[in-house]
Amino acid sequence: MAINKGLTSLVNADPNFSNQALENAINDIKNVDKDDGYSWIKSSIDVDTAIEDNTVLTASQKNDLKDTINNQSYLNIGRYLGDLIRHTNTILDGTIIPGDPQIESGDDGRGSFLEILQSVQTMQSLIPQLYGVPASEKNRDVNDHLGSLNNKFLETEDSSAPVFTSLKDTLSFLDARARTTSSLATATAAVRYSNTQLITFLASVVADSTDFQQTLNTYGSQLAGNITNLHNQLASEPYLTKRTQMIADRDTIVTQVNLEISNLSDIRTEIERLTNNMSYTGLAEDPQLNKLMARVSQNADWQTYFNEYETNSANLNPMYNTSTDVDRETVIADVLRNKGLPDVTDYVDLVGVSNKAIKNSRIDTKGFDFKTTEQIITECCTQLGISTQNNSVYNQSELLLNNLNDHDRQQIADALDLNESSNTLS
Repeated sequence: MAINKGLTSLVNADPNFSNQALENAINDIKNVDKDDGYSWIKSSIDVDTAIEDNTVLTASQKNDLKDTINNQSYLNIGRYLGDLIRHTNTILDGTIIPGDPQIESGDDGRGSFLEILQSVQTMQSLIPQLYGVPASEKNRDVNDHLGSLNNKFLETEDSSAPVFTSLKDTLSFLDARARTTSSLATATAAVRYSNTQLITFLASVVADSTDFQQTLNTYGSQLAGNITNLHNQLASEPYLTKRTQMIADRDTIVTQVNLEISNLSDIRTEIERLTNNMSYTGLAEDPQLNKLMARVSQNADWQTYFNEYETNSANLNPMYNTSTDVDRETVIADVLRNKGLPDVTDYVDLVGVSNKAIKNSRIDTKGFDFKTTEQIITECCTQLGISTQNNSVYNQSELLLNNLNDHDRQQIADALDLNESSNTLS
């Protein structure tokens, strides 16, 4: 139920959802080198923007160029941070859920941010119901869909540094060392120079340009070569540890983006699948539909579920439901007591023991009408494998009563197991 306080103000205003927090964090990374004002770091991000925004290059040309300069992907900072921003934009505008490309105007069926939020919420409910585990165990919790927007890279739940903090610290370290180490300074300057050349060239390309592909390839190859040189400069300490950390940070970002793309692009299909399967199980209560689904399904697990549904349903009994704070023996004792068992407690009561034995499903009572109480007790002992040799009828009665009471208890224990088995998600 909505809270009334502030509700009118809320509905009269646009939420203005954005990825501004993410962009601010990336700007902090972009501006690591505050002294020079234009570092190899910022230029890497600017190159990615220049490629994306260029209106002359074809998609194929852009992709080829991106692949060329992605030869050391952890140093291609602009690429994976740019992809991250673009990815979050597709979440906010809903285009991460694909529409129908055949529809050229109007509502083409693609998603919206509201649909995404509602779908993720639905997933949090369906998975525990159907799998008995939290959505996180299926890589489907809120952050598995929306972590990039939910400050996943800006904060952590433990003492480790957030990804963006780690990345910024590493780049700050390298930038500082480049000021005092000539070889590193030369390598970073070369990357920055190649970035600047490529940006300038891309800005100069116009629609009627002819034969610029060779020049584009040259600039791309030069940049890739300088990125390789920078990579080689980081091959020994104190840089190697930083290089390893940059690779790990980049992999974390890319892995998260890929997970979100996978989860969100097919979330409609997955929710439909889970919802439909839950609906099918609801039809199992109808005996005729139950048999029909077991017959037409070609999946062994489905066949087993519907074929065994009636049996498993009969095994369910709320009396046998247990909780983690109640032990099994206590439940058995409570059920026995509720059933009025043991109904005979004194083995001296031969008639009572005899009558209890006659009702036991293991006893064949054929001919009992012509037997005395004592004979019935002896016969029951014989059928149950209880020794009667050198035992008086009272000893036999005692052994028989213990056996019958143990059987009552075992039946409750078995019913408890069947209830638990039928009630356990599998």
